[in-house]
Amino acid sequence: MEKIIDEDKQGASLILDQKKGNQKKLFIESYGCQMNFSDSEIVASILSEQGYNTTQKLEDADLVLVNTCSIRDKAEQTVRKRLKYYDKVKVKNPNMKVGVLGCMAERLKTKFLEEEKIVDLVVGPDAYKDLPNLLSEVEEGRDAINVILSKEETYGDISPVRLNSNGISAFVSITRGCDNMCTFCVVPFTRGRERSRDPQSIIEEVNDLWAKGYKEITLLGQNVDSYLWYGGGLKKDFDKASELQKATAVNFAKLLELCAKAQPKMRFRFSTSNPQDMTLDVIETMAAYRNICNYIHLPVQSGSDRILKEMNRLHTREEYFELIDSIRRIIPDVAISQDMISGFPTETEEDHKDTLSLMEYVKYDFGFMFAYSERPGTLAGRKMEDDVPAEIKQRRLNEIQDLQRKHSHYRTKQHVGKIEEVLIEKSSKRSDLQWAGRNSQNTVVVFPKEHYKPGDFVNVKILDCTSATLIGEAVGYSENN
Repeated sequence: MEKIIDEDKQGASLILDQKKGNQKKLFIESYGCQMNFSDSEIVASILSEQGYNTTQKLEDADLVLVNTCSIRDKAEQTVRKRLKYYDKVKVKNPNMKVGVLGCMAERLKTKFLEEEKIVDLVVGPDAYKDLPNLLSEVEEGRDAINVILSKEETYGDISPVRLNSNGISAFVSITRGCDNMCTFCVVPFTRGRERSRDPQSIIEEVNDLWAKGYKEITLLGQNVDSYLWYGGGLKKDFDKASELQKATAVNFAKLLELCAKAQPKMRFRFSTSNPQDMTLDVIETMAAYRNICNYIHLPVQSGSDRILKEMNRLHTREEYFELIDSIRRIIPDVAISQDMISGFPTETEEDHKDTLSLMEYVKYDFGFMFAYSERPGTLAGRKMEDDVPAEIKQRRLNEIQDLQRKHSHYRTKQHVGKIEEVLIEKSSKRSDLQWAGRNSQNTVVVFPKEHYKPGDFVNVKILDCTSATLIGEAVGYSENN
């Protein structure tokens, strides 16, 4: 749940430039969080070297891959429906092979291959480099599976083939796996222990993206704040590192600084943070560099100390408030967003009221809110009874969402009258006569197109707002352009 799930992107299939000479066709679609979409780019890069070009026409595909998510039940049910649909398409195209990638693959390997017999290939999130071998097995008529979780794999040596969505914003993975055993989350079991990627390979990717015309990067990880590179190895083994390794280690604040200095005209964001691991040197680095955006996604999940303990969140409500106060002191115009779960096992009305009062204290800019759904394989799924009735969960969720809408409007109104830098990304959904982009605080801004183009940094005077969007007019290029 510590991951932003963009509903507009769910089920999107990958569109890539065609590589000359490639004869085979790959259809790959993704569900879940940004990490999954980033992983699909890595898979496409590996398969491009094996003769595959992407297609958006499922019926023409030689290989169909679905990159899956185990975070929410809805995503899992959608993937199951898609697999049944692929099965029907296979009747018309019997040579087509179907594979499941990602978190569901690791968790449901036996079901998919042996019990339901609906796929040929099951590949866990650390095994993508093994795809060529696995495909050879499939082509010889055998089912193929590799869901082994690695302590080393970071895909630092794979240069992802980028989605041609806008050519302006890109994701760069900096960590894989997670060591925080939150009881509601399946990630440590499906993506393994936390390991960080070599900072040199990250900077090389950043420089390469700038050379290709990208203007904004989001550094991505299950928990970016715990990034720690000391020459390789797991974070939990850092205490065994040599004195030299410790002295030259790169933490997340240092990595942010390296990125900001490497490309001073490029914007940097990051996701996702964990309150228990966020340190003030990260906030101070954000404040020191103009090209690091003033936006933090800081999931809290609940405002109740008792429920936070049940969730195995290693911070208290009071500690969270102290962190929020420190962030706002160092970066006064920062935007903060949340993840919130309603109806976690044993949650009472008092616990729910604690969540609402926490929201009143922080007044988040926006949020990602869910009713609790039990995920098999999690600690909560194994040890806790899902005892809050569905209608109560939904009512509490509605109250959380209503309060968030009120706070979102309060926050957007604070931008009205200001001149803010916006990176143009695409045409507005509502009008082809307007551009849409985001300011430093990650709020969408729309304004008349005039002579500007995607990729331009433009100063926009904010004239009006809704609860989610700022409306303005351009007053000229920004100094970053």
